[in-house]
Amino acid sequence: MSPEELTYLTVLLVSIPIGFLFKKGGLRTKKFGGAAAGLFLVLATCHIHTFHSLVTILGTWLIINISPRSCHYLTLGWTFSYLLFFRTVASFGLPDPTPYTNAVQLLLTLKMVSLANEVQEFTQAKKQDVASFTKSPVIGVIPKMPGMVEILCYSYCYVGLMTGPFYRYRTHYDWLNQPNSSAIPSWQPLLSRSKMIPIFGVAFLVVSHFFPLDYVRSDAFYERGLPFRLFYMMPIFFVFRMRFYVAWLCAECACIAAAFGAYPVAAKARPGGGPTVEYEPLSRSADGEMSSVSYDYETIKNIDPHGTDFCVKVKDGMRYWNMSVQWWLAQYIYKSAPVRSYVMRSAWTMLISAYWHGIHPGYYLSFLTIPLCLAAEGAMESGFLKHLSPAGRLYGDWVQWFLKMRAYDYMCMGFVLLTFEDTVHYWSAIYYCIHVGAVAFFLLGKLLEGRRDRGGSPKGKDGGAVQNPQPRE
Repeated sequence: MSPEELTYLTVLLVSIPIGFLFKKGGLRTKKFGGAAAGLFLVLATCHIHTFHSLVTILGTWLIINISPRSCHYLTLGWTFSYLLFFRTVASFGLPDPTPYTNAVQLLLTLKMVSLANEVQEFTQAKKQDVASFTKSPVIGVIPKMPGMVEILCYSYCYVGLMTGPFYRYRTHYDWLNQPNSSAIPSWQPLLSRSKMIPIFGVAFLVVSHFFPLDYVRSDAFYERGLPFRLFYMMPIFFVFRMRFYVAWLCAECACIAAAFGAYPVAAKARPGGGPTVEYEPLSRSADGEMSSVSYDYETIKNIDPHGTDFCVKVKDGMRYWNMSVQWWLAQYIYKSAPVRSYVMRSAWTMLISAYWHGIHPGYYLSFLTIPLCLAAEGAMESGFLKHLSPAGRLYGDWVQWFLKMRAYDYMCMGFVLLTFEDTVHYWSAIYYCIHVGAVAFFLLGKLLEGRRDRGGSPKGKDGGAVQNPQPRE
């Protein structure tokens, strides 16, 4: 385990008992105490580079105050432009930021874009209320315009500051204004969520010891046979998953300890986004007794290890991984993509995701392989898989699961090797098997679909006129 990983783990583990203290506090304790704890953490790990987060926050504050009705895209442009400057500061004679600064900046970028969108929605809802002379309830809209103090407290709140999960300003506001935090369960959800952390942690330490990433960069590795080179990407991706499973589950536990992101089950909350329907919050009856409400922590759920490992499709694998950020990408990037087709929208989203992660070529090589896999997956589904019998589909799902895992193994290598040379060197050593396979499956799926369309349509007695044509999916 590297010193950087040890620091992250220490911060996450310390955040759990601190969360129980904040859970018992009132609005001011949570608001200013949570921000003070977060700012202390940023100063301790980022030092002078804390300047970057402050500039990002101040720029966003100016935008939402100058143009609240159109601040979303302006803030998106501002924060993503600053990311480019942030990653190239050495070119301007400034010192390179610490890795911790990069983590803070990544999450802060998501927060500021989301905040601007929430302000824009609030402004639009307020305008509609004035026009209709009625106040219509809108799910998730903030109750008032945040000031500089509120934005700073949201930005530097210690919860999810360096590792996620991402959460909206409204989620932070709801946490500060919980009617009775002590009545919201924490221990049982925390124990349930943390039970696999030791297993994932031991698996990470053992497998990373026997299968180090640096070996892939050595000449000795490429002297090994093709089967070994193909196999090696499997433990590398396994180690990658275990690292994030531990980090994100610990981060979720820190949220649960503080009752952060807790909403009634009836709210049908989504990771990152929060409630999707109106709900009845915890309240006291006339005789002083608390109402009986079941709570969950779906809003701050960031990883589903079982879903990630055992889902069948590449598409589903993305949904179970870094779930709060996936919600952000779907809400603010995918929905506003300049193209309409699913695969091209996914490509656009993956391009933005790669840019958000960094400027290393490995990110782009990996993320932009996903749309090719999605296209192949869709073609095979339409041309072959959906026409199988239930028994055949079961076998097909197992084969598809195996190929999905190998595709993610392959793409993970670009994500961890980072450089263009190292990534292409490894992929060429295994003959670009996933790229070639994805193209082959795409062509095969289209061929089978075309044959079914030509040969499977019923023909009438009048020489081939199709009657009651079935719409294509």
